[in-house]
Amino acid sequence: MALIQVALIWVVYGVVVALLALVAAIFVYVYQSPRERSATVTIVSIFAITALLATVLLLPVDVALVSSTTSSKLGQRKEWATQQKVDDILLTLKIVYYTLFSLDSLLCLVVLPFTYFWYEEYDEVATEEGTQTLGKRFWGAFKYTIAFILLVVILFLVGFFVPVARDRSGAHYNLDFFRNLLTENHGERSLTFSLGLLMTIGTLIYVLYTAAGLALLPVALIKSAPAISAPTLTATTASELERNRERQRQLEGRNSGSEGGLPAKDRRELDALVREERTLVRRERLAAEASGEHSSFLMKTWMKTEALFRPIKLIGGLLLIFVAILIWVSMLLTGIDKAKNSICKSRCGYVLGHIQIFNPMNWIFVNSAKVFPVDYVLFLLLVLLFFASSVVGIATVGIRFLWLKLFTIRKGHTSPQALIMATVMLILIALAINYSMAMMVAPQYSHYGPQTFCDHPLRHPGEQPNCTDHPNHIIPCSEVTDNPAAKNVCTPSVISTFLDRVTVNFSFFGVVDFWAQFVFLAVFLIVFITSLFRTPKLDEYQLDQDAEEDEEEGLLASTGRRFGATWQDITGRASKRTPARGHGDDEDE
Repeated sequence: MALIQVALIWVVYGVVVALLALVAAIFVYVYQSPRERSATVTIVSIFAITALLATVLLLPVDVALVSSTTSSKLGQRKEWATQQKVDDILLTLKIVYYTLFSLDSLLCLVVLPFTYFWYEEYDEVATEEGTQTLGKRFWGAFKYTIAFILLVVILFLVGFFVPVARDRSGAHYNLDFFRNLLTENHGERSLTFSLGLLMTIGTLIYVLYTAAGLALLPVALIKSAPAISAPTLTATTASELERNRERQRQLEGRNSGSEGGLPAKDRRELDALVREERTLVRRERLAAEASGEHSSFLMKTWMKTEALFRPIKLIGGLLLIFVAILIWVSMLLTGIDKAKNSICKSRCGYVLGHIQIFNPMNWIFVNSAKVFPVDYVLFLLLVLLFFASSVVGIATVGIRFLWLKLFTIRKGHTSPQALIMATVMLILIALAINYSMAMMVAPQYSHYGPQTFCDHPLRHPGEQPNCTDHPNHIIPCSEVTDNPAAKNVCTPSVISTFLDRVTVNFSFFGVVDFWAQFVFLAVFLIVFITSLFRTPKLDEYQLDQDAEEDEEEGLLASTGRRFGATWQDITGRASKRTPARGHGDDEDE
């Protein structure tokens, strides 16, 4: 029975990884520019995104496996769960974790930079003439990648020799939990330092991009229904274009016999009309594409179906607002708990011995973990929410160096270089999400899951405590406890042990990562409030790549009009009552 349960958990993980590969492929396909697609960049990006998501989603497997060794109802280990069996499970998890962490690091620091330079080295003319061979192209990319390989070597050497936790005189280091976290193996210490550094760098990106994206994503879903439908936009643009051209003909006809040509006033007006005509022609083409003209039957069916489900997007956006606020509250409560009740504060990166403040997200996950894979489904949805938020944040803010925008991430218009840079950022963000999920969002779930132990006094030395008749003595496992029975029953997850090892051995990383979570909460709050009260804008690219047109309605006031536009997109007909608007009305919109 135990073997079947363990095998089932791993099978579920395998299915999830396959789904993650599909998610990664869809992400790359949707955002990559069709004109600049590169097979190498596409394959590497899909593989890297799959690997980073697989790393984060190993946590529920970790929790399920260590929790399967105990009975949460009795607070005892199961009969089959000998210490050898438990050690075998932990070793397997540790191998998988270290493999994925090492793979993520190599992808971030070596493979993706090499892929970037490999794409940059491509010369179409030289390749056609035969002067650029694969060998030359490989060497051209590899010589730039050598610097990144040296960086990896330096990181591991620094981690190998850097001193850890010098101040071990505190009382907290006398506890078994902390003694087990102090790394003595130099190889493991090197990997811990390197990943701790990358996780801290990722946290700095995470607090900006993911926080902003988490605030913007629900609002973006609510605003996804256009304030004006494609048929109405087509009819309105055609009317404006006809009026524009008629005015141009009037100006040219009125001054056709004049020897001096057009007066200065008329020339300025005609120039403005010509610029407006180009804008309207571009807008007319985009409106035709949005309404499915000259498209296949399949594409038209997809557009109608997408329009039909827009109200569901609105409901989903409202639901995501609730989830985002719940996450925010949970992280804030855990942060306050750690800052106030951590037994060693900054000396160990604010490791919390006992959870003393109720955390709603943690409570949901701990209770859902009692019925696997309910918690896995919830965790998968939560991770995908963080991933989507990170993508939205990167797309909104852009890839920048200080105030300079280097690359733009847009659907269907992302260059291969930008896609590689975004993938590197997502890998670093994934490491930060690991920390945030395990330490802030659901700390009890991530450390012990639903594991409990019996705190009833022993009747005979050497036996397991029996709480069959004393259910009130069954208490959740925690990092620090005075009862020796907990040591024989409770098994912390591998990921929580690893993250605690980072914060205890290199407390600087723990302090930065912890206080950065409050910056995350502040950024989320500022962006969320701003997005709620800021007047929304129409999609600038779909209407006009150069013009910025503000809508009159706010987020809530425009709901009825958005549903009306949705219905017009479904039926394919513009409302007869919709008046044609001039260019001046567009500016007011």
